[in-house]
Amino acid sequence: MSGSAIPPEGELLTCYLLLVTCYLFSQALKKLSSHFWYFCTALLMAVNLYGCQRLDPKVERLAPLPQDPFVEAYFNHAQSTDYQEPYRGLKRTGDDLEELIVEAIASAQSTVDVAVQELRLPKIAQALAERQQAGIKVRVILENNYNRPWSDLPEAEVTQLSPRERGRYDEAVKLIDRDHDAQLSPAEIDQGDALVILRNAGVPVIDDTADGSAGSGLMHHKFLIIDGRRLLITSANFTTSGIHGDFAAPDSRGNANNLLKIASSELASIFTQEFNLMWGDGPGGKPDSRFGINKSLRPVEQVTLGNTTITAQFSPISPTQPWSLSSNGLISKTLSTASQSIDLALFVFSEQRLANTLATTYQQGVQIRAIIDPSFAYRYYSEGLDLMGVALSNKCQYEADNRPWQEPITTVGVPQLPQGDLLHHKFGIIDNQTVITGSHNWSAAANHQNDETVLVINSSTVAAHFKREFERLYGKAVQGVPVAVRDKINEQQQQCTQITQASNSNVSATGKLVNLNTASQEELETLPGIGPKLAQRIIAARQQQQFTSLEDLDQVSGVGPSLLQKLDGRVTW
Repeated sequence: MSGSAIPPEGELLTCYLLLVTCYLFSQALKKLSSHFWYFCTALLMAVNLYGCQRLDPKVERLAPLPQDPFVEAYFNHAQSTDYQEPYRGLKRTGDDLEELIVEAIASAQSTVDVAVQELRLPKIAQALAERQQAGIKVRVILENNYNRPWSDLPEAEVTQLSPRERGRYDEAVKLIDRDHDAQLSPAEIDQGDALVILRNAGVPVIDDTADGSAGSGLMHHKFLIIDGRRLLITSANFTTSGIHGDFAAPDSRGNANNLLKIASSELASIFTQEFNLMWGDGPGGKPDSRFGINKSLRPVEQVTLGNTTITAQFSPISPTQPWSLSSNGLISKTLSTASQSIDLALFVFSEQRLANTLATTYQQGVQIRAIIDPSFAYRYYSEGLDLMGVALSNKCQYEADNRPWQEPITTVGVPQLPQGDLLHHKFGIIDNQTVITGSHNWSAAANHQNDETVLVINSSTVAAHFKREFERLYGKAVQGVPVAVRDKINEQQQQCTQITQASNSNVSATGKLVNLNTASQEELETLPGIGPKLAQRIIAARQQQQFTSLEDLDQVSGVGPSLLQKLDGRVTW
């Protein structure tokens, strides 16, 4: 265990012996010295909360897994390592993702490019400032909602913050306030407010309003490029809650996140192209930055590193483009390759077409397990509900094209997490061989609005790391439909005289993709825009020649670009 030669059990025993000793002395001397009693009582509470609790003997220490020579995987809740959290002083299990980022920045010899939604950790900011001052070219892109130093907010603005934003502000103040006097001195701000550190060092920073717009959906990337040769790609924002845990929640250990270190000049070049599209001329330049759908369509790129292949795709894509060319289309294509198993750990799962792809693979005998963050798992638009065969309405309407499975599975659930923490992963594991990961949530918003990264990594070595993280979360997950959700469904059915579909399109109740070459006329008619006559023409056309792509369908009279767009992601052949 790093930082100590004493095993966890010995540290735990020592900790509790100190507590018991202090307690016995305090009781014996209570009548003689009330001050000593108060001191020991306070010490008892503090050590119990921040000392013994941090030495969790229930966490099984696992042997480290071998790393791929080109793609190293890390997790801030990994069970094979420990670290001393720098802000609360907690010893806890996991990889120190912040330290990995700091080390990578400190190693830069020529350039550091950072694109991350939010950056609030002072150690990372200080590492960037030091590289800038050493003559290294540093560039930073943030999301426009997180481009202001917290310490710049005047009191009048602080009082107007929403409860959620006020909580974030209070968290930031605790991080910056080193002497804990509830006042931020200039020195504390200069040393603890990450964006002030960057500003003072002259690090150039832009956000997604640099293109002259009000901002893209979200600048949701989370990657670093070092010297044009190495990449760090993560699901984590650079915040206390994203990596280490919340000050406001003592049991919090940080949202469950992953980080990849990839050594590849070729892949770094692909990411640099994406970065440069967003950067444009940089601060004060012409509004030639490109964010969101203002960026041109970027095709899927693939690199080979030894025995490992990595496929990269960036979002968003215009809804007018074929869905199969999108990041969600890449995810769907990858899921379709499964022959044995699919394991999912997702913050958000709200893309209907991906649920439909899973339905098809499940019908083919693939075993599916999924865990979804509790804050999103049971919302009416959650596709986790589809997999469990149930549906929630919104104002007496089901989500458009909603397709609860007629053969539901019970291997879907939510992880049990410390209070304040989220399941922030966005990964899937296919056949214990292929990993889908990145910043991209499995949603239409990520696909069509946000600046995002999707990686598909074909490597059993990398997959083993993600598999271990999945099993850690799944092993304590609460599976199935909760009683409260079933009660809500029953309540909706009683209150709504009729629950309708949010769109007028007819859809398959099975949730499966419709095979153009084998579907009956009735099955074809479940597809949007296909009525009895067009279904008959499709059947007649396939009798002459089988369909081998969606484009083949365009040869059928009555089918055009608009209909092809509607059918993209709903049919197979």
